[in-house]
Amino acid sequence: MQGVEIHLERPWRRETMHNLVKESAEIDFGELGNDLKVAKEVTLKTLGADLDHKDKVSIEACTSIGHLLNEVFEIAVEPKLLQPTFVLDYPIEISPLAKPHRRNAGLTERFELFICGRELANAFSELTDPMDQRGRLEEQVRQHNEKKAAAISETDGANDKRKENDDSYEVTLDDDFLTALEYGMPPASGMGLGIDRLVMLLTNSASIRDVIAFPVLKVQQ
Repeated sequence: MQGVEIHLERPWRRETMHNLVKESAEIDFGELGNDLKVAKEVTLKTLGADLDHKDKVSIEACTSIGHLLNEVFEIAVEPKLLQPTFVLDYPIEISPLAKPHRRNAGLTERFELFICGRELANAFSELTDPMDQRGRLEEQVRQHNEKKAAAISETDGANDKRKENDDSYEVTLDDDFLTALEYGMPPASGMGLGIDRLVMLLTNSASIRDVIAFPVLKVQQ
């Protein structure tokens, strides 16, 4: 794949997000506790030389340890996952529809498959507890509204492009979904596979535009 030989024979590597971050970024989130400020300071100090301005802004904007762990994973680990790797045990903050991990608090029963530094599949045990699900979705709406308000406050004109983008969509509570859960849902799981990225892998394509049947072209105004 673009000069890198990919080995698809089994078994494929399986590792937790925590361990991969510890291995590649030399940051052990298991030892950082729940102090977000300290965790950010350790992260910036450890990765400082390898971070660009955009990465530093993203790290500073993280609202929880789980978000920070995922941010470090995307910056320092994901590009290095060239051979097939199942990444396990995602933080609950970034997995609002996944069932809590049965052994490790703060994590979920979720995995993703990475090949060539790209996510090819996402799978998890479905969350069936309506009270837990409502709480997570309400928190998601709250965080979105806070970010939107902060972004709008930074703009100084009604026609500002950033303000237009922030106003372009809303995150609302899906009451119909929550009501359905209250009636009852049996244990379930699901997996989504990115067919376009799979075709990229099989055809040795560097760009997704080379493999999708109907590319969406941006119209120039």
